Amino acid sequence: MKEIKLFLILLFLGLNVYAQKIDKIEPPYWWADMNHNQLEIMIYGKDIAKYKPTIANETIQLVEVKNTENDNYLFLTVDLSKATVGNFKIDFARAGKKNNFSYDYELKQRKENSKFRKGFDSSDAIYLITPDRFANADTTNDVVKRLKEIKINRKDDYGRHGGDLKGITNHLNYINEMGFTAIWPTPVLTNDMKESSYHGYAMTDLYEVDPRFGTLEDYITLSKKASEKGIKLIMDQVENHIGGGHWWMKDLPSNNWVNFQKEYLGGKTVITNHRRTTNQDSYASEIDKKLMSEGWFVADMPDLNQNNQLLANYLIQNSIWWVETLDLGGIRQDTYPYPDKEFMSKWAGAIMAEYPNFSIVGEEWSTNPLLVGYWQKNAENKDGYHSNLISSMDFPMQKAIVDALNEDETWGTGLVKMYEGLANDFSYSDPKNIMIFPDNHDMSRIYTQLGGNLTKTKMALGYLLSLPRISQIYYGTEVLISDAKKPGDHGLIRTDFPGGWEGDTINAFTGEGLSKNQIEMQSFLKQVLNYRKNSEAIHSGKTLHFGPEKGVYVLVRIKNDEIVAVILNKNDKEINLDVSRFSEVGLNGRKVKNINTSEEFIWNNSLKINKKGILILTTKL
Repeated sequence: MKEIKLFLILLFLGLNVYAQKIDKIEPPYWWADMNHNQLEIMIYGKDIAKYKPTIANETIQLVEVKNTENDNYLFLTVDLSKATVGNFKIDFARAGKKNNFSYDYELKQRKENSKFRKGFDSSDAIYLITPDRFANADTTNDVVKRLKEIKINRKDDYGRHGGDLKGITNHLNYINEMGFTAIWPTPVLTNDMKESSYHGYAMTDLYEVDPRFGTLEDYITLSKKASEKGIKLIMDQVENHIGGGHWWMKDLPSNNWVNFQKEYLGGKTVITNHRRTTNQDSYASEIDKKLMSEGWFVADMPDLNQNNQLLANYLIQNSIWWVETLDLGGIRQDTYPYPDKEFMSKWAGAIMAEYPNFSIVGEEWSTNPLLVGYWQKNAENKDGYHSNLISSMDFPMQKAIVDALNEDETWGTGLVKMYEGLANDFSYSDPKNIMIFPDNHDMSRIYTQLGGNLTKTKMALGYLLSLPRISQIYYGTEVLISDAKKPGDHGLIRTDFPGGWEGDTINAFTGEGLSKNQIEMQSFLKQVLNYRKNSEAIHSGKTLHFGPEKGVYVLVRIKNDEIVAVILNKNDKEINLDVSRFSEVGLNGRKVKNINTSEEFIWNNSLKINKKGILILTTKL
């Protein structure tokens, strides 16, 4: 009897080993009729490299099998140029062994016109959301016991608060009614880290939605429901690094999968010097360039080696897989200057080759427009670098707006900072595809940057939403979320959206409990956004502005018969503005309307302007 039990135990263990032969296969599936039809499949399992893979399918060719120093990985390159929708079989055989096996790999049908999907552009206003802090619609996934961080505590600014994908989906009506045309949630892939996993930028599985945010189906539903309302979904991706808890780090695929891998395995972490100018600097030393691009962003975020061709292919395919799976309307790429810049050009180029009308925006946190412009497609860079990147982020103009509104008016300070900041557009290959914003998830809230001043905040938002730019607004800006108690604190910047949790006494979705200033700000932003949504002048019109005089700065957008005039006034008293200076705009004698008050009047010789604030006028009545 004991012998039988022992046999059964051994048999069970043997079957278990067999069942676990392939632990992961990535991408988990692909599509027929893709431009990217030379697919690299990564297969992970105990001693999988000791097996010989074959494919007996007339429409699919196994082009190459690559091994690494780690026998637990195999990389298969398959030619899918003649493939059709359905499963194909990959057979695995090991010499002298009987436990040969097969794996059915799925090729899906692409959505109709998938390759012609349209990305975001200057007609869009994007709502940036930190999902953990926006709305908790499903409390059953607040804690997932298999993950390292299992606490939920809304009083801990750096802990998890429980917001999820369904929370965004449930409030798409609010986002749509506010006037936004796209949403950008910060990353929602699994971050199995011991602490601060809520922000999403330390991913530990690039093909899995973090179960605390929901499921892949929830993510797809968000995209579908958003699309039904004319709202695009932008995915936040990170090619530069992963989280230290990524499953790769327990069993690295090769001896150069991450940068400074030898040092890491020896117990030392080499951190980047953050000298992003080494990407453009013709005088930069090799050591500075190497440390910038290969050093780890922080100690618990391993820096990926994109010069490893297997990893480079993996990352490109991962991005394309998510675009196709989620029917994305764009990608926001984190820490854009930190990875190998030649790889980033190939990465963006591969995505744009698959989706010619798509959009990608890269984060270059620099207030120097020359550095921001360097990364944009068609930039005439002296080093010959071509990025293939559609958009970069306008940190220079963001700073100019804040400085302009906070400084006193002199010849060289105040509104002139906005004026000269916009004049720098000559340095961009395509200014209207630069993304402008008042703040984001990594910097102090705009209301805090402007000293908690409602008028200045309205001036900043009204101005930037009228610029020849793609616009992005961070969630809660409309109700004056502030980090004034500890300016710049990331946990406080990412404060919970009021009304996103059951029992919240203040609800910004319904207006319940909001202060007078919050209601005023929300109403102002809603009016401007909804006007902007249908304004061809703002989307693609001619831009004209006039140098600030006596505390007044005028920006004009013109398209056909629509003229939008934005007047910023920093005077503390009511003034009468002589408008003869602006005659070239073509407004003389025309009826204009204030888009916030709906007041209509004739543009004549003089314009009465109330004390400090913003006035947005349109000929579109």
